[in-house]
Amino acid sequence: MLTRRHALIAGAAALVASRAQAQTFPSRPITIVVPYPAGGPVDLLARLIAQEATGNLGQPITVDNRGGGAGTIGTTLVARAEPDGHTLVLGTNQTHATNQSLLKEISYDGVKDFAPVIGIAETPHVLVVRKELGVTSVEELIALAKQKPGALNYGSTGNGSASHLCAELFKVKAGLQMQPVHFRGSAPMLQELLGERLDLSFATLPTVISQIDSGALPALAVASAKRAIRLGGVPTLGESGIEGVEADAWFTLFAPAKTPPANVERLHAAIAAALKHDGPKAAIAQQGLTAALRSPAEVAASLPTEVERWAAVIKAANIKSE
Repeated sequence: MLTRRHALIAGAAALVASRAQAQTFPSRPITIVVPYPAGGPVDLLARLIAQEATGNLGQPITVDNRGGGAGTIGTTLVARAEPDGHTLVLGTNQTHATNQSLLKEISYDGVKDFAPVIGIAETPHVLVVRKELGVTSVEELIALAKQKPGALNYGSTGNGSASHLCAELFKVKAGLQMQPVHFRGSAPMLQELLGERLDLSFATLPTVISQIDSGALPALAVASAKRAIRLGGVPTLGESGIEGVEADAWFTLFAPAKTPPANVERLHAAIAAALKHDGPKAAIAQQGLTAALRSPAEVAASLPTEVERWAAVIKAANIKSE
């Protein structure tokens, strides 16, 4: 019969084994899987992590782009990888918070199948309008939309994308009728906005920062709890009278579930130390992102709530995957 003394001895032995493993980890190169094509904000952020954290970990870090399937291909690969911390995925709201409610078939659970390593950065969605629409504030946009119910349209980067969900949440909170127009990515959507064929969109800051800076796209508000550092003069939707529309895009590094906690701690400490300096922070800011380093415990505590919040939006708007 297992006594309390035996249990304590077993626990101590497990702790020693875990620490010993951490001292030898990593024992080979680390791979960060990016579940999107090369060149986008997730890819650029992963390459920055690889560049900055390699020295702290004593092993090279490589980036492996596995795009497709709304981010599920690369994410599934990591969910099924050996749970030792050598294979990671740079996840997003889509891969870990909304896919479960949108996709009919998904082979992983964004919460249960992963161990959070570190929250890296976040960026708000920005409400931008075509220049000739003639509105300069959220209040004016709402007034125009209510004068012409259903006449305005908004662009999204795809059915069920973060920009789509953010716009639908805004519609509900503001009591508006607007028609969605879905595109395959941000580039064609921006082309239509700049061509005055779309009225508005909620786009991530990195996607539209140059157009905002040049004056080509007026920015009315950010869908966030606080103003964006890069757009200090642009109010939040809350400040504009629309509460509850907070849709920051976030980027978090995950390991497979059951990765030894000591290995997760080693990864977190090494990456956090590498990214806390001014150089990496400036590189992140240059992309229109804000460094937001979060611990595994912080991510684990907030992720289920994030999943539930967007599941409610998806259900209320009756959004179905295509």
